[in-house]
Amino acid sequence: MRVAIYGAGAMGTVLGAYISKEGYQIDLINHNRQHIEGLKTNGAKIIGKIEFVQPVNALLPKEMTGKYDVILLMTKQLNNKKIIKGLLPFLNDDAVICTMQNGLPELSVSEVIGKDRTIGCAMSWGANMHGDGVAELTSEPTKESITFSIGKFGNNDQIKFDYIVKLLSLMGTVIIEDNFIGARWAKLLVNAAFSGMSVVTGATFGEVCKNKKSRRLAQVVMKECIEVCKKDNIKIEPIQGKDIVKLMDYNSKFKRWISFNLIPIAMKKHKNIKSSMLRDLERNRNCEIEAINGVVCKFGDKVDLETPINDKIVEITHKIEKKLLKSSFDNLRLFD
Repeated sequence: MRVAIYGAGAMGTVLGAYISKEGYQIDLINHNRQHIEGLKTNGAKIIGKIEFVQPVNALLPKEMTGKYDVILLMTKQLNNKKIIKGLLPFLNDDAVICTMQNGLPELSVSEVIGKDRTIGCAMSWGANMHGDGVAELTSEPTKESITFSIGKFGNNDQIKFDYIVKLLSLMGTVIIEDNFIGARWAKLLVNAAFSGMSVVTGATFGEVCKNKKSRRLAQVVMKECIEVCKKDNIKIEPIQGKDIVKLMDYNSKFKRWISFNLIPIAMKKHKNIKSSMLRDLERNRNCEIEAINGVVCKFGDKVDLETPINDKIVEITHKIEKKLLKSSFDNLRLFD
């Protein structure tokens, strides 16, 4: 099948390098001319927790030709519908888009191409972009640490679905989810807590865990997500084999103390991850906070449940975008 990663930034470059290394054909497409030139000239250079260089087929969007059977979508969600409409001329009539974005992107993707051509995938690992064809894997390169939770959003083509599973399994463990929305919420819960606090503090996930106040706030963010899902009758699925609700839900001081002390242990394998939203802000770009913490707030409104910490993270992030604040641990005082 003809496959592309559209929006091959840090994570897309790492995934594309792994797939290409196993001899499968995949196009890496990105608007960043400098990064694409680096990929074309020197191949994908993967550094960090693993190091290798892999020749890849890299393209700018304007260099796209022909039609694809599968596109793995890894762009930011800020302009999802516009991006999908722009991809339509490059899709076969029965082509599918597998959205590998954060939050709950299947809704906007399916509004353009339909549920039967929409597949969702939540990734539980991290990478940093260095540019010029270089990307850093920040999670441990093990099958336990690099996981993909994938699920159908409609009556999807089984052959294409299985092929995507096969490609992703070349890099990590692929979990096929019957309750995919529950799996999405498991990843969203972690993203809202740690990517959100990473933006607020300017820190890595490990540094967020080390600081007791930011760890406590991350704990409350997860609790807000759990309560929203309870009220909306959404069952949150385990993530990387761990029942996150059982670990992080609490209704007593003792259970809260246990979950607080479990957080650094649970995040140890991902301690070096720096939120992609924070990297966007550092590059003077708006980030997708509304697609992560903002989703929790919207679902809270839907079920008439307050989400004050998620609300405050969204508020602070927008102030950072407007240069009214900087990402810093000093922002923690704003939660008092």
